[in-house]
Amino acid sequence: MNTRTFPVLLAEDSKHDIMAVQRAWKQHHILNPLHIVRDGEECLDFLIHRNQYVDPKAAPRPGLLLLDLNMPKMDGLTVLQTIREDTMLSRLPVVVLTTSKAEEDKVRSYDLGVNAYIMKPVEFDGFASAIRTINVFWQLVELPYS
Repeated sequence: MNTRTFPVLLAEDSKHDIMAVQRAWKQHHILNPLHIVRDGEECLDFLIHRNQYVDPKAAPRPGLLLLDLNMPKMDGLTVLQTIREDTMLSRLPVVVLTTSKAEEDKVRSYDLGVNAYIMKPVEFDGFASAIRTINVFWQLVELPYS
């Protein structure tokens, strides 16, 4: 298996889910650096290098964005739309990782070009397994970098 390490950006407002992702990262020995933002505006700040992320060293270009839909300040669908409309970010792989069971959220996410839509498993073992599977998949995928 390819062992590329690229930064992963997690956009998540739930402290519980952030801790679960961090725990899964450790449990599965995921080497990719994990960066965390807690709302949609902060996610775009990180990606565009503005406000507290103006220094590119503080906000390296991620190889993958794990995006929650239900976040404060700016929801995940708006973040996704903004990313897809930006020529510098449009190819960024985005995986929606959400509790939303709304069919319209899933359809809208795919209409906006999400790479995958995953429901957050409720129990930790299922959640950790999902994180591991996402990591394995994105280690294997060949991506165009611009």
